[in-house]
Amino acid sequence: MTSSYIFLTPPGGTSATIDQTRTIRDGFTLLGFLFPWPWLLAHRLWPHAAAAFVLQGIGGALMEEPGLGLAGAAIMLGVNVLIGLEGQNFRIRSLAAKGWNEDALIAADRLDIAEQVYFADKPAPSGSDDAVTPDWQNKAGANGPHGHATSLGLFGFDGGR
Repeated sequence: MTSSYIFLTPPGGTSATIDQTRTIRDGFTLLGFLFPWPWLLAHRLWPHAAAAFVLQGIGGALMEEPGLGLAGAAIMLGVNVLIGLEGQNFRIRSLAAKGWNEDALIAADRLDIAEQVYFADKPAPSGSDDAVTPDWQNKAGANGPHGHATSLGLFGFDGGR
């Protein structure tokens, strides 16, 4: 299934190297869904983690009250679904607020293919003779049918901006 990968370059840098560029898959995160506030803490999203922790605490307290169990479960499930669907977007927005630049959005089946496409037009670092250029003409096709479906987002995209 095709996913979209967002490439972010560090603040103030115009020619980011492979080590400096961050790649974030834009889509559902299972660990963010299962463990929302620990996942947010692991990605240094402190205010989001605090809000998720408080909301889940409120949901847990409501679940213990007679007649409010469903409301508490709905709050807790809502937090899990929100972090699962929007957690990666929170990461991207947090980095953008710190000055990181969204350099490219690439649709690919796997991360390594997206990185090959992104770094194919970037100049090789000086002193590096081991850069591998992908052989696009002899590349085997992907296995399985591909449609134009999005993963879990509300809006599709055509691979461009």
